[in-house]
Amino acid sequence: MKWIGKRTSFIDEKQKVTIVIHPENSALITALMGGWVAMWFVIGATVTWSYFTLLLTEQEEVILFVFMFFWLYYAIRVTRSFFWLLWGKELVMIDEASFYYKKSIKGYGKSMPYYLDNISNLRVYIPKKSSLQATWEQSPWVKGGERLEFDYMGKVVKFGRKLNESDAELLFKFIAKKLTQRIRKLTH
Repeated sequence: MKWIGKRTSFIDEKQKVTIVIHPENSALITALMGGWVAMWFVIGATVTWSYFTLLLTEQEEVILFVFMFFWLYYAIRVTRSFFWLLWGKELVMIDEASFYYKKSIKGYGKSMPYYLDNISNLRVYIPKKSSLQATWEQSPWVKGGERLEFDYMGKVVKFGRKLNESDAELLFKFIAKKLTQRIRKLTH
């Protein structure tokens, strides 16, 4: 296994190339996210207990019921982000005819094939450092922030979550080289 930058490893075999992009690994951020998830579930349990146990007016019941929908939405988002920090990785495999991409958490996730003939305009996207988007994508509860993208049959496919600029450029050059090699083999 060889490394491209700090968070990307690859295995280059004759028939295929396998690339693994690992999430940022910070013990402090993981601990804070774990604490946040735990507190969020304590809040949910307390509000649920209050809803079913306390004598509430009809208006208070409606307020708690609406709050629980918002709580559930953010519980799912924050828990998925926390699991991504713990066990997530992006898997890319390029073989003779396809580019496969999978967002994996502990091995779970769906691998999507993209045929090499239909891939065009591979590029790096780095938002401006002072932009709201760059600030938003740096927060630990946001899983996104994909740095590489390509066009595929009218859609934009993005990958390379939260890679820094130099790692994204290195990965872009590596993938562009491998795609060019594979496409040449297809046409000959």
